[in-house]
Amino acid sequence: MNWDALLEPLSRLCLGTPRRAEPLRRHTTLRVGGPAALFYKTRDLEEFARISQWAHENGIPVFIMGHGSNILVSDRGIPALVIYNACRQMRIGEETYAETGVAFQELFLKTAQAGLSGLEFAVGIPGTLGGALVSNAGAYRSNIADLLLEIDLVSEGVRQRVPPDWMQFSYRDSRLRRPNPPPTSLLAVRLRLRPDSRRAILQRAREFQRQRILKQPPESSAGSFFKNVYDRALAERLPNLPAPMREAGVVPAGYLIEACGLKGYAVGGACVSRKHANFLINRGWATASDFHRLALHIERVVYETYGVPLEREVLLVGDWGNPKTCHNIIGRPRCEPLG
Repeated sequence: MNWDALLEPLSRLCLGTPRRAEPLRRHTTLRVGGPAALFYKTRDLEEFARISQWAHENGIPVFIMGHGSNILVSDRGIPALVIYNACRQMRIGEETYAETGVAFQELFLKTAQAGLSGLEFAVGIPGTLGGALVSNAGAYRSNIADLLLEIDLVSEGVRQRVPPDWMQFSYRDSRLRRPNPPPTSLLAVRLRLRPDSRRAILQRAREFQRQRILKQPPESSAGSFFKNVYDRALAERLPNLPAPMREAGVVPAGYLIEACGLKGYAVGGACVSRKHANFLINRGWATASDFHRLALHIERVVYETYGVPLEREVLLVGDWGNPKTCHNIIGRPRCEPLG
């Protein structure tokens, strides 16, 4: 694709100036990633929709970026128009409207201040509302899908308002994470929240935040790298697993990684955190390939030890040099070396 030739028609749709070859390490929480073929930061919802429709209609691949958490961008970068979503308007009420570029934690704070409950689990979760939707973000037995009433989006060039079922949500997953998703830009949502006292809401949130601070490392990471494992037979045969998790049939990925002796294991500048084994951290000089190889090693060791595959919560994005590892910009790698 001739990206230089696309700059002029794209510029006519933009209120600002799009850029070529923007280094994405500046925009990801892992601080790794090569350049975007085209990059534009939008703060206006109608502009966001207009650009998305144009790209879809002209077969131009698009990747929507928020705060850059929960993704691992290839060292080769993303061969797409990367739209940095900074659309952050909100209208707070029992039926709350929010644009998807708003920080997930900021949305919680605004609703909590208004005495509205439902988003306490979002405290401490990095990233934007849009990213939370794609991965059905959640914690402490709650998730964003349960609060949704309607989504405003552009999919395959058509702007529409759809019910939550359109996203096909499941545990830390949606149709937009799966292979060959329809080209889609999530613009805004309506959420149903419930009244409660601000004091009760903030008390719950403070406890969640306390638990996060105790468990999570301060270094650059993408958040939890792997999903928890739902396997009752495995949970029942792990003697040191906390009883509530054994009863629920849930095994934290961090438990398995730590039990395999992988805390502190490093590949190049990427390292398994010594504080929480499900966090892979950047020691300051990591590349995306370091993180990929480290993740592959963890997956192999856990599978060889416990016989269960780990599924990644963090998405591989961009050009990984092997078509088997990529699906329409967002990829799910196989357990094989980089080609």
